[in-house]
Amino acid sequence: MEKTTYLTILYDYYGELFNEQQRNYFEEYYFQNNSLGEISENYNVSRSAVHKAIKSIEEKLNEYEEKLKLYKKSIVLDDIIKNLHDEDLKKKLEEIK
Repeated sequence: MEKTTYLTILYDYYGELFNEQQRNYFEEYYFQNNSLGEISENYNVSRSAVHKAIKSIEEKLNEYEEKLKLYKKSIVLDDIIKNLHDEDLKKKLEEIK
């Protein structure tokens, strides 16, 4: 899986664990496709500060997934649900997910 795709998926799971400034940087970089320079201008900070913040967020996203495995568990659960024949149980599991 492409790094960008993987990180944005992890962000869907763990994004709320970051402060507002971190979320803004990450979202502008990955979702709005803004450059480090554009983000630094938007927030009146140095380009290197934005770069450092984004790299830190990327590392933390990987660390959170390594420890909590929410994304991995979601994939396993999707596979289990997909292969279930009991429609009632399938529906209940999809609601939980």
